[in-house]
Amino acid sequence: MPILEKIELTDKKQSKEDILKQSLLRQRGEIPRHVAIIMDGNGRWAKKHGRMRIQGHKAGVDSVRDTIESCAQLGVEYLTLYAFSTENWRRPKAEISALMKLLIQTLRKETQRLNDNDIRLHAIGELERLPSVCLNELKEAMTLTSENERMVVSLALSYSGRWDINQAVKSICEKIKSGEFGIDDINDQLISEHLDTHDIPDPDLLIRTGGEFRISNFLLWQCAYTEFFITQKYWPEFRRDDIYEAIEAYQTRERRFGMISEQIYKDKKENAGASV
Repeated sequence: MPILEKIELTDKKQSKEDILKQSLLRQRGEIPRHVAIIMDGNGRWAKKHGRMRIQGHKAGVDSVRDTIESCAQLGVEYLTLYAFSTENWRRPKAEISALMKLLIQTLRKETQRLNDNDIRLHAIGELERLPSVCLNELKEAMTLTSENERMVVSLALSYSGRWDINQAVKSICEKIKSGEFGIDDINDQLISEHLDTHDIPDPDLLIRTGGEFRISNFLLWQCAYTEFFITQKYWPEFRRDDIYEAIEAYQTRERRFGMISEQIYKDKKENAGASV
C-alpha cells in the first residue's frame, strides 16, 4: 500500500524533455479525465531485491509521487489509487500494522503539500474499519484539502467492488422500504448514485502494474467501459514515462460504448460542429 509521501508538483523544475512529452501527448489526443490504478507488485519487488515486504511498500512511494505529479501536470482531473483492499485485512497483522502506521505518518507530513499544490484528498471504502487514529488523520486531511480544485486524489482504503455494490443495494432497499421510491425506479443511474464513488466519474483508464490480468475486486460497476492497460513492471518501478505510455495506448482506443464506429464518428462530427 504505497501512500502519498514527499509529493511535490515541481512544474518549474520539469525538464524540457518532459514538458515536450506532455505537450505532444495533449496534442496527440484526449487526456483521460479519470485514471484509476491497481498498484500491484510491492511484495514481489521486495522479494526480488531480498527485502522485507514493508520495504516494498515504502519503495512504492516514489511511484505515487511521480504518478500524482505527472497526472496533475497533464490535466487529469481524478486519480484513484487502490491502496488497501477489503481482502488485504487477511494479511499478517504485523504487515497491516506497519501499513497503518505508514498511512498515519504520511498524512501528517503531506497534507500541507497537497494544499500547496491545489490537490484534494478523497477516500472510498469501509473507512470505519481503519484504526481510529488512521481514520481521524484521514478525515482531517480530507477536510483541510476540501477546497482544492486542481485534481482529486482518491485513496481506495478497505475497499472492494463487491462491498460497494452490496452497500448500494442495501441503501436502495431501505429507501424502497421507506417509500422514497419504488422498484421500477431502479436503473443504472440510481445504482451509480448510491455507490461510494457517487461523486466521482467512472474511470476512463485503468492501469494495473505487476503483470496480472485481473481486476481484483476494484471498481467492478464503474469499470464497465473503462480501457485497461497492463504493465509487467512492479509498482516501485513505475514512473511517469509509464503513465505516458498508458495514456498514449488509451488514445489509440476507439471507445464505442456499445455503438458502431460510424455512430461514434457522426457524434464527434456533430459535436465539433455544435461547438463552432
